Amino acid sequence: MIEDWMYGLVIVLAVALIAVVMSGVKIIQPYEQGVYMRLGKFIRVLNQGLNFVVPLINVVVKIDLRTQVLDVPRQEVITKDNSPVNVDAVVYIKVTDPRNAFFQIVDYRFGTMNLAQTTLRSIVGEMELDEILSNREKINTQLRDILDENTDKWGVKVQSVEIREVDPAKKVKDSMEEQTSAERRRRAAILQADGLKRAAIMDAEGKKRSRILEAEGLQQSMVLEAEGKKVALILESQGEAQKLRILSVGAAALDSKALSVLSMETMKSVGQGPSSKIFFPMEVTRLMEGISEYVGSASNVPDRTVSNPKDLEKLFGNVDDILGPIPKEQEIRDRIIKADKYIKEDVAEPADIANPFPKG
Repeated sequence: MIEDWMYGLVIVLAVALIAVVMSGVKIIQPYEQGVYMRLGKFIRVLNQGLNFVVPLINVVVKIDLRTQVLDVPRQEVITKDNSPVNVDAVVYIKVTDPRNAFFQIVDYRFGTMNLAQTTLRSIVGEMELDEILSNREKINTQLRDILDENTDKWGVKVQSVEIREVDPAKKVKDSMEEQTSAERRRRAAILQADGLKRAAIMDAEGKKRSRILEAEGLQQSMVLEAEGKKVALILESQGEAQKLRILSVGAAALDSKALSVLSMETMKSVGQGPSSKIFFPMEVTRLMEGISEYVGSASNVPDRTVSNPKDLEKLFGNVDDILGPIPKEQEIRDRIIKADKYIKEDVAEPADIANPFPKG
C-alpha cells in the first residue's frame, strides 16, 4: 500500500513539474507580439518564436500585428446645405507598438472605430452634398490623416480609409433626379439650337458662295461677250476700211463714161426694188448730166482723163503698200481662233491679234 501511494505521489509531482515548466514557455506566432508582465509589472515585449518566462507568476497578452479591417457603422449625417445623407466607411489599421496598444487604451479596435465614426460625421457635416458626392478621395485623405494622428499614441497606424457608400435621403434623390433631367433637357436644347444655328450659317454661306460664283460667271460671260463684240467690230471695221481702200484705188482708173454706166446700173437696181417711193439725192442732176454726155445729147464736154496706175503709184506710192495684203479666208479663221483663246485665258492680246491685218 505504501509503495502504491509513493508511486502516485511521484506521478503527481512529475505532472505538476511539467505544468510549471510549460507555464514558463510561451510560443509567439510570426504575425504576433506578446506583452510580458510579471506580478503586475511590464517586463518586455516578446517576439515571434519560443520564449521562456518565469513560470506561474507571468501574464503574456498576444497582440495581432496583421492589418485589420474595421467596419464603420452606417450613420445619418446632415450636410452643410441641410441635406440628410447616410454614410458608412471602412478603416484599415495595423498595430505598430503592442505595448501602447495594450496599455494606452482598453480596446484599440473599438476606440478606432468610434473615432472614425465621429470624425466622419464631423467632416461630412462641414461639406455640401455635391462636394461630398464628387470629392470622396478628399474625404478619405482627410479622414485618414485625422485618425492616424489621434491613434498614433495608441500604437496603431491607420493605413487607409474608404468611404463605402454615400446615400442621400429619398426626397433628396428625387430632387437630384429632377435636377439632372432638367440639366439634360437644357443641354439638349442648347445642342439643338447650336445645330440649327450652324445649319443656318452653313446654308447662308452656301447661298452667298452660290451668288458670288453666279455673279463671277455672269461677269466673265459679259467680259467674254464684250471682248467678242470688240474683236468682231475691229475685224468688221478693218474689213470696211480694206473695202474702201480697194474701191478707192480701183475707181481711180475709171473714166466719166464708165462712171455713168455704173450709175445707170445703180438706178436700174433701185427701180427694181419693192418700194413704191424712191428718193433721189441732190446730186442726181450731176448723174443725169453724165448720162446725157454719154448718149451725146448734152453739150460737148471733154472726156475725163482715165487715171493711169503708174501715175497713181507716182503720186501715192505702191498700191500693195497702201492697201496691204488681202488676207485669205483660212488666215481670218486662224486669227479669230487665236483671239478667242487669249480672251478665255485673260491674257494681254498680242500685236497680231490687236491688229490682225497689218500693212505689208
